[in-house]
Amino acid sequence: MTRTEQIGDARLYLGDCREILPTLDFASHVISDPPYEKEAHRIGRRTQASLKRGVNADLDFAAITEDMRAFAATECARISAGWVILFCQAEAAGSWRDALEAAGAKYKRTMVWIKPDATPQFNGQMPAPGYESMPIAWCGVGHSRWNAGGKRGVYTHLTNNPDREGAHPTEKPVRLMAELLRDFTNHDDIVLDPFMGSGTTGVACANLGRKFIGIEIEPKYFDIAVRRIDAAYKQPRLFKDEVPVPKQLSILDGAA
Repeated sequence: MTRTEQIGDARLYLGDCREILPTLDFASHVISDPPYEKEAHRIGRRTQASLKRGVNADLDFAAITEDMRAFAATECARISAGWVILFCQAEAAGSWRDALEAAGAKYKRTMVWIKPDATPQFNGQMPAPGYESMPIAWCGVGHSRWNAGGKRGVYTHLTNNPDREGAHPTEKPVRLMAELLRDFTNHDDIVLDPFMGSGTTGVACANLGRKFIGIEIEPKYFDIAVRRIDAAYKQPRLFKDEVPVPKQLSILDGAA
């Protein structure tokens, strides 16, 4: 049974995105962190936060299926009037590219979120993963547009930062989501997140004056998202809502 909460300019749905997305007809952009691939659901997964508590960091949600990927890509491409930005493992970037292109979106490239404090590879048998990939696709009319000119698609933010609650195993930093919002969206845009989790994208939207639509299937994460987004609307804005001045970088501008 679907439950809906309206908090400021945020509309939050508790329910299955497979039932809710077909009822939606418009969003300015989609920014989301879909479920990880099955490889991420290995037993005994560890993070720095889990080690401090002396427990594993096993994910408590199912791995994405190819049917879900195709459905999500199709619905996101249909609803978005601008960008679709998705977080994923590096190995899944090509699969999301193919699914988005099959849905009619114009794949542009895959960006990266660099994690300077990523968890080391504790068994020492291979390098640890230090980043997540972000395939992006344009669903709007005409040429793709964003606010950051020639900026590179590399975003560097700590995973374990003062804003992190740690209630969700794949929680994104608010500052990372705010930077993405500044670069790809504008004031009063509607941002859709069909895999909302604990609501970090909604918090960043509240801080920056973007409208938000979030969908989450797990009641415990939905309740956390409701609390966090409600708190964000009650607080002074943490970030100034400034549109970056586009600057076309030359090869001489720090391109070492």
